[in-house]
Amino acid sequence: MDGYGYQTDYPPQEDDAASDVTEGHDEEDQMYEGEYQGIPHPDEVKAARRAARAKARTMADGVSDQEELAEQYEDIMEDCGHGKLQWTLFVVLGLALMADSVECFVVALVLPSAEKDMCLSHAEKGMLGLIVFLGMMFGAFIWGGLADKVGRRKCLIIVLAMNCISAFFSSFAQGYGFFLFFRLFSGIGIGGSVPIVYAYFSEFLQMDKRGEHLSWLCMFWMMGGIYASFTAWGIIPRYGWGFSMGTEFQFHSWRVFVLVCALPAIAAFLGLMFMPESPRFLLENAKHDEAWMILKQVHDTNWRARGEPERVFTVTQIKTPKTQEDEFIEIQTATGTAFQRWVVRTLTLTKLVMKNVLSLLGRDLRLATLLMAIIWFTMAFSFYGLSVWFPDMIKHLQHEEYESKVKVFNREKVEQFHFNFSLENQVHKEGEYINDKFINIEMKSVKFEDSLFVDCYFEDIRSTDTIFENCTIRSTVFYDTDLYEEKFIDCTLENVTFLHNKKGCHLDNEEENDVLIYLVSFLGSLAVLPGNIISALFMDKIGRIKIIGGSMLISAGCTFFLFLSFSQAVIIAWQCLFCGVSVAAWNGIQVITVELYPNWSTAFGVLNAICKFAAILGSSIFASFVGITKVIPILLSFVALVAGGVLALKLPETREKVLL
Repeated sequence: MDGYGYQTDYPPQEDDAASDVTEGHDEEDQMYEGEYQGIPHPDEVKAARRAARAKARTMADGVSDQEELAEQYEDIMEDCGHGKLQWTLFVVLGLALMADSVECFVVALVLPSAEKDMCLSHAEKGMLGLIVFLGMMFGAFIWGGLADKVGRRKCLIIVLAMNCISAFFSSFAQGYGFFLFFRLFSGIGIGGSVPIVYAYFSEFLQMDKRGEHLSWLCMFWMMGGIYASFTAWGIIPRYGWGFSMGTEFQFHSWRVFVLVCALPAIAAFLGLMFMPESPRFLLENAKHDEAWMILKQVHDTNWRARGEPERVFTVTQIKTPKTQEDEFIEIQTATGTAFQRWVVRTLTLTKLVMKNVLSLLGRDLRLATLLMAIIWFTMAFSFYGLSVWFPDMIKHLQHEEYESKVKVFNREKVEQFHFNFSLENQVHKEGEYINDKFINIEMKSVKFEDSLFVDCYFEDIRSTDTIFENCTIRSTVFYDTDLYEEKFIDCTLENVTFLHNKKGCHLDNEEENDVLIYLVSFLGSLAVLPGNIISALFMDKIGRIKIIGGSMLISAGCTFFLFLSFSQAVIIAWQCLFCGVSVAAWNGIQVITVELYPNWSTAFGVLNAICKFAAILGSSIFASFVGITKVIPILLSFVALVAGGVLALKLPETREKVLL
């Protein structure tokens, strides 16, 4: 179906005609300085590119409507230029990408506090750490496909709203189940933002700007990590910032942090209210008038900002694909209910989304999809696996150092003594405690083995990692303590009384909010900056393939040197180097994913879902070997990165390709 015609050249003027702008100026004054040096005028370069594309279309057999639209759309975006509107959209979509990054960090940063506040077991803590990635996996698949059929802007607004609502309710959720549910819901929402953001922004970029500016957009992911770690350090240790309502409702500072983490999503949500829908999406869905108005808005906004308001938008016709059968089949009001119409629309939309997904396995795209799936998987498996392994190894080294300073007391006998000082990092073996009092103290990492307690009194005790093992306890009272019966392992309790036990778990703010937790996250995010800058500057110069392959192979070399990591400082240094090198591969992968596929939002969603699955797998596997061996995680990441890097070199180069 033919819509608006497209005229590539501005209306010619008579030789003796002069505009108000040029009147009174000498012809030589209008020449660019570069012309004197033999440098082509930018308009000449643009015209040459268009002529080359037109010649290629003429020589090609059977150019499809989709390809013709892609070529014409590229010409239109070149005329619109890159200016104010793209930069405004860049900031808004960058905030949406930043929100996705923050979501990846938030659980890891609050977990040390949340596990104590909500009395989480090891299994519950592990599930909470993975639930966001699980939600993101489903969210990427669902929203990536919907964005190609419903619209970029509309879907992005919905996913950001889901993230904001979930963050609000999860910050107030007191129980583990509700908190888990809202974090899952948040992941499903924000997981769809990445595929939409890249597809949305790429449709406002001309070909020679695409690689560079999509790479600059990736910097917001780094900013999200810095924002999360910096605000966590500034908020979570401030224990007094929270409040409580009785003993049942506690709002500690880590919950304030969860709320603050929603600010980038809120800012992006508000910004999108003033952004236009993608004109490319509108054209592909036969909404010609809306698309033309937006393209004119882009053109006029950019040229006015450049001080050339007299530039005229010259598009009169655009070749659009022939309309398919109506995608949203409506049942007439007289023949069906509102629910029936909703069911038909939903089923039709689902069918169309699945058709797009299956098209990724078509004859022309099958090999590229297989290669991209492996590259996404290997990169995510290594990156997210090591992202968990680095901080866990640092904690393990801290724990080993802490345990090396443990004080051991053998066969001590204490009678009628008042313990009014805290006990920390101690082991008491075969001791006897007769008529002793333990009042208003903290017990941290304390273990009593094979000991005897007779006529003792415990009051107002707060404990962390404290257990009684194979002890005999007689005629003893535990009043207002958090020493529950499960902390007495294989113990004999005779005439023991537990009164007014403390509810909940003890949140040890000083221990669990060690500044190193935030420092590691901050440095890892900041280290991405050099890699981001380099990849943005060279993405269009040396190509996507060399960026991806080279970055992954160099990252593999970095992981191999992790065998030499024996201290916290060395691990942090290698983490920074790995993050700085690997980000170039991430940028290249995301750019080429947009350029390879005709339904790029769907393709991005499917591949991003594979990425999140790999993240879940890598995090679980790598974390399970902490404290056991570092050989397997290092070898797994090395092999995965080498395999992905080699396969990346087999991909087609797309820097000179228009968006289909």
